[in-house]
Amino acid sequence: MSRILAFTSGPQDWQKLLADPVKQWRSGYSARTLAYCWEASEGFPPEIAAPFKQCSDPLIADLVPILAVPEFKVPLPGGERASQNDIFVLARSTAGPVSIMVEGKVNESFGPTLDEWTYAASPGKKKRLGFLLRKLGLTEQLPGTTRYQLLHRAASAIITGEQYRAVAAILLVHSFSPEFSGWADYQAFTRLFGAEAKPGIMQRLNADSSIPLFMVWVVGNPMFLQS
Repeated sequence: MSRILAFTSGPQDWQKLLADPVKQWRSGYSARTLAYCWEASEGFPPEIAAPFKQCSDPLIADLVPILAVPEFKVPLPGGERASQNDIFVLARSTAGPVSIMVEGKVNESFGPTLDEWTYAASPGKKKRLGFLLRKLGLTEQLPGTTRYQLLHRAASAIITGEQYRAVAAILLVHSFSPEFSGWADYQAFTRLFGAEAKPGIMQRLNADSSIPLFMVWVVGNPMFLQS
C-alpha cells in the first residue's frame, strides 16, 4: 500500500506542526512516538489494522486508509482555539467514507476534567460545551470527572465526518503507556454511551449523533518509545 500520510516525508516533519515543537518533541512522549510509529507503516500500523479487521459492523467492513494528516485542527464555536487532533485519517469501507481521529498517549492524561475546565466558565465555554454535547447526542448533565479532551476529540471525528459525508466516525486512542495511563477515564467516557470498553475492541457507541460513533483503544508497539 502506498503512503497515506499527507505533507510529510518523515517524522521530523511532524515536529514543526506541534503547538510547542521543543517541549513536545521528546523520546518517550506521545507526539514523537506516534510520528515514528505511523511513518514506519505503509497504511495503518499493524496494531491499528487488527481491530478494524476484527470488527463485524458493516460500516467498518474492509476498511482501508486513504490519507492521514498530522496535527489536524477542527474549529469549534465559543472560542478561538480549535481541537488539534494528533492525526486525522480519512478511510473507506465497503459502506463509504469513514472519519477517524487518532489521539496518541504515553503517560499524558486526557487533560482537565469538566469540573476543572468549566470552573468560572465564560459564556464562550458554555456555548462550546453545549455544542459538543449536541454533536455527541448527550442530553443529560455529565459527571464533572469526564475528561474534556475526549469530548472534543470525539466531536471532531463527527464534525469532519459530516464534511466528508462519512458513514461512520471513529475516535481511536493509540496508547503506548505500559501502565495503561488514562484507561479509567476512557472507560468512564464510553459508559456515557452505554458501552463497556475493552482494549483492542472496536465498539459502536449508543450515541444519538448525525453519524454513528465508534471508539477503540489500541496498544502501540513499545519499540517506538525509544525513537
